[in-house]
Amino acid sequence: MNKLKNTIVSIIFVLTIISCQSKDNKVKNIEVNYTGALKTMMSGNLKATVSLDSLSKKKNFYALGAVENLKGEIQIFNSKPTNSFVLDSSLLIDESFNLKAALLVYAEVEEWKSYSIEKFTNKKDLESAIFKMAKTNGIDTEKPFPFLLEGKIESLDWHVINWKDGDTIHNHQKHKESGLNGSLNNTEVQIIGFHSTKHKAVFTHHTTNIHMHFKTNDSNIAGHIDDLKLAKTITLKLPKQ
Repeated sequence: MNKLKNTIVSIIFVLTIISCQSKDNKVKNIEVNYTGALKTMMSGNLKATVSLDSLSKKKNFYALGAVENLKGEIQIFNSKPTNSFVLDSSLLIDESFNLKAALLVYAEVEEWKSYSIEKFTNKKDLESAIFKMAKTNGIDTEKPFPFLLEGKIESLDWHVINWKDGDTIHNHQKHKESGLNGSLNNTEVQIIGFHSTKHKAVFTHHTTNIHMHFKTNDSNIAGHIDDLKLAKTITLKLPKQ
């Protein structure tokens, strides 16, 4: 009888561990979602694909994208928007969810793990470093994944789109030049990015596997990153596994 009792207790103990592991895996399985596509916008369809208000209740929510009709940039850090617009040649920041997006890429990440990224001279080098770090630390690089970068950059080239109504000829260079653009030097920033080897022309441009937006620590400037350079080290955050 005691032997049977001990066997039952052991089985219950094992099932409890499996159940807990299963719950943990469910939490850590980060899913990247998106609405709209860059190729759709390049074809001239700039209509909204989602209302940000419908996502405003999500916790630990991170996102980037383009406002409908390409009238601004979307960047959301931990459920707090820092969206950017151009009005009368000036940059405006909107911290509300009262927007619609033509393109939005997003994920919910409860926990991040920090790593150090060494010196890089351009976005291509950074892309390679992020991929290697993710693969080394158990991220499934066959699937899209989000990442954060935090720290001081040596230089960062940015733009905030403000597409001219009625213009039907789209290309990446015109998108960069249609609104405001500029460069930052030796500035503390927070960057939200998404990596994917399978979504070129969907939510990454056809020449890269990463799409990144940023905000300065004082939230006075935010937008799309065109290129960046780092002289020392910066903190890379990946979803905790």
